[in-house]
Amino acid sequence: MQYVSTRGKAPVLDFEAVLLAGLAADGGLYVPSTWPEFSAADLRALRGRSYVDVALEVVGRFVGDTLDRPTLAGLIDDAYAGFDHRAVAPLVQLDRNTWLMELFHGPTLAFKDYALQLVGRLFDHFLARRGRRVTIVGATSGDTGSAAIEACRDRSAVTVFILHPKGRVSEVQRRQMTTVLSENVYNIAVEGSFDDCQDLVKAMFNDAAFRSEMSLSAVNSINWARIAAQITYYVAAAVALGAPDRAIAFSVPTGNFGNVYAAYAARQMGVPIERLIVGANSNDILDRFFRTGEMRKASVTPTLCPAMDIQISSNFERLLFDLEGRDGTAVAEQMDRFRRDGTFAVSERQLAAARAVFTSERLDDGGIRGQIAGTYEGTGMIVDPHTAVGLHAARTVGAELTVPLVSLACAHPAKFPEAVEAAIGRRPAVPPRLDDLFDREERVVTLPADLRAIQEHIRSRAPVGAAA
Repeated sequence: MQYVSTRGKAPVLDFEAVLLAGLAADGGLYVPSTWPEFSAADLRALRGRSYVDVALEVVGRFVGDTLDRPTLAGLIDDAYAGFDHRAVAPLVQLDRNTWLMELFHGPTLAFKDYALQLVGRLFDHFLARRGRRVTIVGATSGDTGSAAIEACRDRSAVTVFILHPKGRVSEVQRRQMTTVLSENVYNIAVEGSFDDCQDLVKAMFNDAAFRSEMSLSAVNSINWARIAAQITYYVAAAVALGAPDRAIAFSVPTGNFGNVYAAYAARQMGVPIERLIVGANSNDILDRFFRTGEMRKASVTPTLCPAMDIQISSNFERLLFDLEGRDGTAVAEQMDRFRRDGTFAVSERQLAAARAVFTSERLDDGGIRGQIAGTYEGTGMIVDPHTAVGLHAARTVGAELTVPLVSLACAHPAKFPEAVEAAIGRRPAVPPRLDDLFDREERVVTLPADLRAIQEHIRSRAPVGAAA
C-alpha cells in the first residue's frame, strides 16, 4: 500500500513512513495512491461482527505489509478495550429513518478517541521497532488535543506539544489537556485563533531544518493514520443498517473536514453512501463552498462549537486532490492562491462532482440552543452543541432521503455544560471520568502566535533522536 502527496512533489511512502511523517515534505497531505476496496461480499461478511473486527478489516487494508495481522489485531483490541460501551460506537434510533451514532465513549468523551487511541499505539510500535523517538506537535480547536494527549501520555518514545487558542475552548476541554502532568506532555495556550495554531504547526513542518532537528510528527487529521482509523465507524454503521444491500447517508458536524472526509473515504472504498451532509456553524466556509464553489476565508467567530471555529479546513485539500483529477500541481497552485489571496474557486464541473456527494447546512448559536432544546423535548436525549449542528443538518436534508440517515454525536454533552444548561435549563450529568476534573492541578504556558517563540519553547524541552 503506497501513499502520495496531494501536491505531487513528496516521496511516495508506505503506511509506516506516512504515520511517522504526518505532513508531506512538499506541504501536502498523504492519501492512498489507489483506494483499497470492499466488495459486496466483504461487507456482508462484516455483519454481526464486533467493532474491533471491523477495525481490523478497515485499517488492515491501509497498513499493507508494514504490520502483520496478529500484531495489528492486538493493537486494535488494546485501543478499544477501555471504551465505556460494549458496542464502542453504538447507534441510537431517533425516528423511523434517523439514527444517532454515539462517538463519545472513549477516554476523553469525544470522537477523536476512536482514531487516536489506535494511532498512539501505532506510534509506540513503529518507534520501538526503529529505536527512535518523535516530537508530536498538534493544534486543537477543542477535542483533538485531549485525545492526543491521552493517547500519547507516558509513552517513552514520544514527546507531545499541543497548541490551543487561549480562551477559545471550553473549560472542560482545556482542563482535559492541562491537567495531564505527564513528563512528556506540554500544553501551549496561543494568543490567537485555532487557525493561528494550525498555521504555526504547518509552518513548523514546512521548516525543514526544524522538522529534522526535532523529529516532528503529527497526530491531528493531517496524519493519514487518523483518517484510516475513523473510516471504521462509518463502515460499522453502514453494515449494521443493511450495507451493501441498502445505501446509507451521514450527517457530520465538521470544521476541519477530517471526519466527513473519512466518510468520503469509506464511500471510495465501496460502502454505499448516498449522501454526506456537512453541518457547519457560523464559521461556515465549507457551507459557502458547497453552495457557491468558492472557498473564501473570513474571520473566525467564537461560537458554542469551538471545535468548528475554523476558517481553514485543512483536510479539504484531500477532496480537492480528487476534484482536480489527482493533479498535485493543480492542487499546489490552488492552495498557494488560497494562502496568498484568501480565496480560490473550482470549476462548475468540479462543483457538480462535489455536490453529487455532499450537501451542507449551517446553524448559528441561537439555532444550536434551539436544536439542543428540541432534541431534549422530543427524545429526552441531551446533546452537545456540535451534535446539535449535525442533527439540524440531518433534519433539514433528511426529508429528501429514503435511505437510513446517521447523524454523528461527536462529543459528550458534559464537555459543554454551560451551553447545554443555557438551552434546557439543566446541566448534563458528569461521567465518572470527569468527577474530579476541576480539582486537578493545571500545567500550561501562554505564548504569542509567534513561530520563533514557539519553536524555541519546543526546542528547549523536547528530547530527540534515539528512544530512551
